Amino acid sequence: MSQIEYQTQTKEKFIVITFLTKDLSSNLVPELDNLTTKWGNTAPKNLVLNLKNVENWDLAVIEHITTAQGQFYEHNTSFVICCLSNKLQDILDGTEYGALLNMTPTETEAWDIIHMEEIERALLDSDDMEFSAQD
Repeated sequence: MSQIEYQTQTKEKFIVITFLTKDLSSNLVPELDNLTTKWGNTAPKNLVLNLKNVENWDLAVIEHITTAQGQFYEHNTSFVICCLSNKLQDILDGTEYGALLNMTPTETEAWDIIHMEEIERALLDSDDMEFSAQD
């Protein structure tokens, strides 16, 4: 039985997971790992974690989210968290992970980040770009 309550919403370019669970404690990390892995392998593969309902999170959860974000970017996909409360932001600021996480205040801004990253990936993967070496 799932301990993490959440809703998913599939958009054109990403999936939003909105947590309904108010407390993301360290004992939920294995389930959180399964969740991010599952949705990271489901099209569209870009993921937004909406934390608007979360009131508390443990360091182990923050560490996992940071690791999951790295895995998404290694697979050329986007991972953004959004809607952190002031309390969650304060907890995060007390860790070394705050500067590593891709965060936005709103879900709309998370979409903007994903859209920009999609454009960036398309440009970097394009065969049309030519770079000339300058002496």
